[in-house]
Amino acid sequence: MLFEYLRSRMHACLGCLLTVGILLSPAAGLAEASPDAIAVNVDQAKLVRLPGRVATIVVGNPLIADVTLQPGGMIVVTGKGYGATNFIALDRAGEVLVDRIIQVEGPTDRLVTVYRGVERESYSCMPICQRRVTLGDGDSYFKNTMDQAGSLSSQASGNAASAAGKTN
Repeated sequence: MLFEYLRSRMHACLGCLLTVGILLSPAAGLAEASPDAIAVNVDQAKLVRLPGRVATIVVGNPLIADVTLQPGGMIVVTGKGYGATNFIALDRAGEVLVDRIIQVEGPTDRLVTVYRGVERESYSCMPICQRRVTLGDGDSYFKNTMDQAGSLSSQASGNAASAAGKTN
């Protein structure tokens, strides 16, 4: 009797796994990554060459990626948040030259995530662990880390400005 029960549960679990496998397969309608998609990591940038006559760039969701047009048809794609969006490049007449997907992925460094209840902290551990602000970190950790980085940057800028003033 126990054997029959276990066998029926195993078949039920196997059926669930097969159903999930079918639902998640590309043939079931989920979009595969396009070979023309631009993959960039969050908090990193990538250079992409477009036709030289691009005049305007439109980004679908600027919370996910930022696209900046440079001279000569070069663009800088910066990952700002996880997910996918698109960008459209137009010429001066408004003709669409390019419409491509941008896929923003997680960090590639050795990331350690520490959970303290519902609060999360991220550390980059290459070669030693140091604070790394990552989307999804707890509010106080995120704010404290950003405040420290801003303070350090302000001090560095102030020191550089005062050093430049002394040489003049």
